Amino acid sequence: MPQGDVLDVASANAARMTNYLLGGKDHYAADRAACAQLLEVVPSARGVAVAAHRFLLRVTSLLAREYGVRQFVVFGTGLPTAVGVHHIAQAVDGRSHVVYADDDSLALVHCRAMWEDWRRTLVMRAGPLQAERLLLDPEVRRLIESDEPTAVMFVSVLHTIAQPADVAGVLEQVAGILAPGSFIAASHLVSEDAWIRGRADALYQQASGGRWGQVRPRAEVARYFGSLPLLRPGLVDVCQWRPGSDRMAAAGSRVWAEHGAVAHVR
Repeated sequence: MPQGDVLDVASANAARMTNYLLGGKDHYAADRAACAQLLEVVPSARGVAVAAHRFLLRVTSLLAREYGVRQFVVFGTGLPTAVGVHHIAQAVDGRSHVVYADDDSLALVHCRAMWEDWRRTLVMRAGPLQAERLLLDPEVRRLIESDEPTAVMFVSVLHTIAQPADVAGVLEQVAGILAPGSFIAASHLVSEDAWIRGRADALYQQASGGRWGQVRPRAEVARYFGSLPLLRPGLVDVCQWRPGSDRMAAAGSRVWAEHGAVAHVR
């Protein structure tokens, strides 16, 4: 791990919690205990986490195959999964470039060891609020050409941003940087139950070391996309976003779901 970072296995970690919910192996007793508490509050949390990950992969496949996108920047990478964005994009075109970004030290270490090759795939330290800086970073520009269409992914990321104005600001800011023909894919945990939102936020606030925002009502999330034109079917439960034959994950509910959309930068 980077100098100065100490692996804390006694406390839960949000990235490891997601890894556990996705059926991964990179988690400890504290993470499993925190997930058990979350699942008591929202029993569908595991299925919703799986649905969000599959949404990320479906969007990648569609943008690569139908729109010819060959550049991807993924925020909130988390711990490596069996299949990542670069696996999908580079299966379509081996020349595709992918930059992963996260501000979690554990996620960075694992992703750099397992996914980074420097020629086509790069892993950088950055959170969503550093999106503009990252996109303009010379190291990123080595792989991501500013005048070519790029897909920027904020899947399962917007709810980690505390201030509502910052959520909308990040999407608007990124749209202003990207070349025409680019895309922004984003999703957000939603719940119409204020008590559920409060309980879940408290759990994730502790597990993320304070790097957490809020689970929000859907209507609030919809406002963050502003006037950005959305690909059909718009902002929906991620299970309902062009599922095709991919119907392995359960849909969410008013109590707990993840809603996502893909904006087209023109």
